Amino acid sequence: MLDRETFRKIRRIQIRTRSILESGIVGSYHAVFKGRGMEFAEVREYAPGDDVRTIDWNVTARLGVPYVKKYVEERDLALLILVDLSGSQRFGSRFLLKRDYAAELAAVLAFSAVANHDRVGAVLFTDRIESYVPPRGGHDHALRIVRDLLAVDPEGRGTDVAGALRFAGQVLRRRGIVAVISDFQDDDYAQALGILRRRHDVVALQLWDPAEAEVPAAGLVCLADPETGALRVVDTSRPEVRRELAGATLKQARDAFRRARVDALALSTAEPYDRPLAAFFEAREKRR
Repeated sequence: MLDRETFRKIRRIQIRTRSILESGIVGSYHAVFKGRGMEFAEVREYAPGDDVRTIDWNVTARLGVPYVKKYVEERDLALLILVDLSGSQRFGSRFLLKRDYAAELAAVLAFSAVANHDRVGAVLFTDRIESYVPPRGGHDHALRIVRDLLAVDPEGRGTDVAGALRFAGQVLRRRGIVAVISDFQDDDYAQALGILRRRHDVVALQLWDPAEAEVPAAGLVCLADPETGALRVVDTSRPEVRRELAGATLKQARDAFRRARVDALALSTAEPYDRPLAAFFEAREKRR
């Protein structure tokens, strides 16, 4: 049974994502994530402007007027969304927790996939696999993924990105799309990311909070690790300490993405994700 707060969040995400989908993000998704190829659909009579290379000469000779072959994109794609539910995802200094931001982002991807007649599934992970929803089609199935994202109470608090990537490689038998939504506060996942990229179309969406990149000079501060509970006292009056704390994860993740040759987008929880995501899709399409 879902509580009232979860219902409220689901309703807000439905309203929010509907307006974003209507803005054209569905078309951007379709353009970036191509199907497996083109398949023959039918022949039709030639019309001015048609590519002469598509003329079916056998039909043309038989009927005495030019006919062309029509092809459609063969999609049958599966989108698998990997979402980090670790302890660090429960942090938020502005409008949304990183976990709620991730749920909205995953909803946009899921509904975009459904609108393009793709199947969509999800892997919710911490330092273990918390939940797996196999890829299927339909709006109700996408909504179920959103519900699970908000309702699942994870058992783990740590982060094992590499483990989630390996799991994705095991359950996705045919070439598909893998979107990883995480703050990537983990180590040693670049190799697993690169291995998965060899077979699937992989994108990384890294979430960060402004408070994680802007460390004030506040003197001695006791920091608590949200995943391990470990305490650490640091002197934030020292510039080198602030530099070490601020943006360290972002830089480490950028290096990992570059080594794995995976396209990545860093998103701040203090800003809307719709325009950066659309720009990311557009830039990715141009490179291709």
